[in-house]
Amino acid sequence: MTAAEISRIAGVTRATVSNWRRRHDDFPAPSGGTETSPLYDLPAVQAWLRGRGHTSTASPTEELRTALRLLGPGSGVAARLFPLVAAASRRTPEELAELAALSDDQLIARAEKTAGELPVAVPEAEPFRYGPDDAGVLRALLGCVREAGAQAAVDVLAERELDEGAASGVYQTPEGLALLMARLLPAGASRVLDPACGSGTLLAAAARQGAQELFGQDSLPVQGRRTAVRLLLAAPEAKTAIRVGDSLRADAFPDVTVDAVLCNPPFADRDWGHDELAYDPRWAYGLPPRFESELAWVQHALAHLEPGGHAVMLLPPALAFRSSGRRVRAELIRSGALRAVVSLPARAAYPLHIGLQIWVFQRPEPGGTDRTTVLFVDGEGEQRDGATGTQSATDTATAGAGTRGGSRPRRSGSSSSAASSAPASASSFDWAGLTDRVLAQWAAFTTAPDTYADEPGVARAVPLVDLLDDVVDVTPARHVRATAADIDPAALARRVHDLHEQLAEQVATLAAASAYGGWQPSGASAREWRTATISDLARGGALTVLRAATPGTRGSKGSAAPTADRPVITAHDISAGNPPSGTAVDIHADAAQPVAAGDVLVRAVAGGGDAAAMTRVADDQDAGALLGPQVHLLRPDPARLDPWFLAGFLGAEDNLASASTGSTLVHVTPGRLRVPLLPLEEQRRYGEAFRRVYELRAAVRRTADLAADTAATLTTGLTAGVLLPPDTPDSGSA
Repeated sequence: MTAAEISRIAGVTRATVSNWRRRHDDFPAPSGGTETSPLYDLPAVQAWLRGRGHTSTASPTEELRTALRLLGPGSGVAARLFPLVAAASRRTPEELAELAALSDDQLIARAEKTAGELPVAVPEAEPFRYGPDDAGVLRALLGCVREAGAQAAVDVLAERELDEGAASGVYQTPEGLALLMARLLPAGASRVLDPACGSGTLLAAAARQGAQELFGQDSLPVQGRRTAVRLLLAAPEAKTAIRVGDSLRADAFPDVTVDAVLCNPPFADRDWGHDELAYDPRWAYGLPPRFESELAWVQHALAHLEPGGHAVMLLPPALAFRSSGRRVRAELIRSGALRAVVSLPARAAYPLHIGLQIWVFQRPEPGGTDRTTVLFVDGEGEQRDGATGTQSATDTATAGAGTRGGSRPRRSGSSSSAASSAPASASSFDWAGLTDRVLAQWAAFTTAPDTYADEPGVARAVPLVDLLDDVVDVTPARHVRATAADIDPAALARRVHDLHEQLAEQVATLAAASAYGGWQPSGASAREWRTATISDLARGGALTVLRAATPGTRGSKGSAAPTADRPVITAHDISAGNPPSGTAVDIHADAAQPVAAGDVLVRAVAGGGDAAAMTRVADDQDAGALLGPQVHLLRPDPARLDPWFLAGFLGAEDNLASASTGSTLVHVTPGRLRVPLLPLEEQRRYGEAFRRVYELRAAVRRTADLAADTAATLTTGLTAGVLLPPDTPDSGSA
């Protein structure tokens, strides 16, 4: 390991590590590297740190990453560890601690025995054999499962294998999106297939909805292992069959038909087998064009469905209007196979620069009811409204216009991620609200399609004959956009009046927030103070650090199980200053951590260049909510630390940069953050100032949102011809 890695696990600066090397003769000597970039033996460094009372500040996942990296490329140990994760997940934290405390030989023997107890084979897994060099990574793995949960350990192992295999374009389907897609399936869908299963997010969501037989295939062996272990963790009672291979060229389930297909297939794959599969019987709706691989996946899914079965697929928006796919689209519509298209906001899932779409299909039944309409839902417009925290004009009168964009190539198995369980931006979306809105429209449409009532600007059922024109464009925004006939002029005028009043009140609030002053210079130069890391303060009992909850993790001692109506505070709530907006659906019952007033909340991940607030102090409105994913919680002793003082210094840009890893997605390690050592009274002075700064930031955001909503509403009213411009004074007037 490098000196930088030593500084990370010890929670100190690199300069401190250099001082240790110079001052302490017993500091471990370099075991490799060069004179300018020496490498050190991890166990020796850890033993030295423990001897001096330094506990590791690295998260369990970071420690596992470090242990895997020390084994070097090509070790293949990650592939052999997947079965051990599944077996270790069945042990209690105490049992895992006992295993980790064994001698190297005993640990290796027990690990092989424990992994061998796995009742279901993991695809492409190597034999359960570990060598003497694996003892360190075995302990790190057990610690990761014990502290962060088995799923976190699986993701780290997959990350390692994907990095070694140079796999690119491999992305995760966000948990909220996976659940939305699974809930679009009819109740009672028991047999579910995902032919590009990736990390198994969609199959796990199907299992949560009651699916009992799960079939998955992926072209990457690591993704097959990842899915198999994930399903063992998430659905131990389900019957699973996971295979490795190219689903289009070498279908592992050629004779299997299922109730439903869930799939996030590769996008823009030009090497999907167009020439060799030209006469494949799956192309019942027409030969997919060479550059329309997504239409091959669509027909592959339909071929695996029982008559009347449903397929829900995540697809790029260009598929809805590209001329090359027009004939196949037309046949899907004409046959009644296409039931619905839902647009999603950009940044809801990778690729982040475009708004993806959910397409819902149903395999036609011989002699079944003729389908005469297709449902379109503009979830993109809904999300734009919800993001502002205000009621948009689209609620009553108009629709937001959708955006189009092309996709970029993604590898098979694109529903998985090499690094994290979800894109950071996905946590900023109100998945619960979007899911409720989409499902409400879908339920109304499927229950009574002939009497379905359109909701202008949000959803519309379009007759098939209106879709079968020269372009066959099925972009939702094209079809749900409100017309002038849909808008009530009086209602829109009242809406504008209400928005003006709200904006005036918010501007006054902003002025009051910015009026806090009396700022004085500190002197001729900046103040200097002694600092301590959060890890140091935690060891001294000044605060407690609680990690963010993620699906599949174990909670802290004494944590409470979530309930369906219990709110969850999300990373987006912290940056936006909103009350808790999430739901407990994605938090494991054993990992639910209630928030108390006075807790300091820190976003665990930030996008590069993100200027939004990274910290905030929980108030009475937050108390009792559950700690959401990608949020760290620091609980200070109020007799020793002022919460807002702590939040203010922790949120400083330089502080976050020194305690973070990554560039595009920045992962914050809270133990490495530093705060000045000041008397409590002086802390409170700083804390009050930081609280005012946070209120100013929140007021600016709310004012900007209201101003944008007001401008959009006025533009809609004027251009739709339902609002008249106000009278202007005579040209000669003052």
